[in-house]
Amino acid sequence: MNFEDYETLPTKNVSTHMTAGAFAGIMEHCLMYPVDSVKTRMQSLLPSAGRDGIGKTFLRMVQHEGVFRPVRGMPAVILGAGPAHAFYFSSYEYLKEVMITHVSNPGYNTAIYGLAGCISTVLHDAIMNPAEVVKQRMQMYNSPYNSVIECMRKVYKAEGIQAFYRSYTTQLMMNIPFQSIHFMVYEVAQTVTNKDRKYNPPAHMVSGALAGAIAAAITTPLDVCKTLLNTQQGEKATGLLQAIKTVYRLGGPTGYFRGIQARILFQMPGTAICWSTYEFFKYFLSTNRFDEMRLVTPSTVLAETDSSHLITPSPSTEKVSLKPRELPAMSGAGLYGSISFNTMHTADTSFSNSRDSTIFDISHT
Repeated sequence: MNFEDYETLPTKNVSTHMTAGAFAGIMEHCLMYPVDSVKTRMQSLLPSAGRDGIGKTFLRMVQHEGVFRPVRGMPAVILGAGPAHAFYFSSYEYLKEVMITHVSNPGYNTAIYGLAGCISTVLHDAIMNPAEVVKQRMQMYNSPYNSVIECMRKVYKAEGIQAFYRSYTTQLMMNIPFQSIHFMVYEVAQTVTNKDRKYNPPAHMVSGALAGAIAAAITTPLDVCKTLLNTQQGEKATGLLQAIKTVYRLGGPTGYFRGIQARILFQMPGTAICWSTYEFFKYFLSTNRFDEMRLVTPSTVLAETDSSHLITPSPSTEKVSLKPRELPAMSGAGLYGSISFNTMHTADTSFSNSRDSTIFDISHT
């Protein structure tokens, strides 16, 4: 598959991009969910929250709260990540293709990747934000919720629908630069690791991991503020500015980078898994791929033989003798005269790929 074929797999086929995106999002969030739980704990502003690193925080969760504690709340991200990433990737592919088509200068492609990522993020976060709220409420210290359904019901009853979108503006302010950097670094890295732009799993994984790590490190301060707005644990905050002030008051300048190691550790393999899964399904589900998997069936020819059996010709040039048979003459008349067709197979007629023995007479009057 050449560069042009792979880069257009298949942009107009929305269902392919949505299916690939849904699988990619679910795989990314589920496989890396325990690390995400550790990150949420490390970003907590509670004085009792430990600052012992990723390994010790994880072990403490398992020892004190059970082996399944790091995966509590996972159904929330499954329900949110599937549709969110489906719309996210399909809109990104569509917008990228449309903008590249209308801009003839390839020098603007990197900016186009970033802009397409920004617009797609707005739609993604609108779907994913409620799931993020429920997920982090289940992940936080001393969570009072026993299930995702209970968490949704109690949060809605106590705080209303606005609780699920309290951090939406913060999420956008974090994810728009995150996804812009993410997509730009990924596409640029592909020009180095995958110059031919073929389906190349190692290149997709390396490019995705690099893009996720850089974007995660830059946007960590906003992620800390988002965690405070979602959990409302320790200190209450109703908006981004108040969250910024609260984080600074309780943690100082370094408070904005709490959990940065866990965030990078989550995003690097997460984006590598996401991109490799997406590119795999994009490749496998593409119409180009199925065209390469043609089902070839031999044609069956009915012929009158002495034994009246069905004969299936093999690909070889072996001739099969047929019983003499004369076909009726056909004629047609029209405005420009008449055309008569006389078709006859003689006793010497033989079946072959060239059919040289066929007599085909045309006369025009």
